[in-house]
Amino acid sequence: MPWTPPSLRALTPEAVWLAAGLLAQALFAARFLVQWIASERARESVVPVAFWYLSLAGGAMLLAYAVHRRDPVFILGQSMGLFVYGRNLLLIHRRAAAERRASGMAGDRGASR
Repeated sequence: MPWTPPSLRALTPEAVWLAAGLLAQALFAARFLVQWIASERARESVVPVAFWYLSLAGGAMLLAYAVHRRDPVFILGQSMGLFVYGRNLLLIHRRAAAERRASGMAGDRGASR
């Protein structure tokens, strides 16, 4: 058996999955910190786009962890959330694209006068 450094001997697949699960949970929880900071700055309740990206990334990582754990309740909960996070991002990007087109058209009309 080849020599393995002592620091890597405890690095079992389960330990790696546990670390990945904890990282996923930290990423998922960070979305609340982002939302809180944005709301404090705006002095009103806001949900920044970063909230949805953190939700999607953290949710996808948590789903992978749930599949590894073979936990149907956890799998169902995370997979349903991913649809919501993705849909919100789609709506945000569609609106931004429509606003860019509208501002471009307004600029074109102003130039033709």
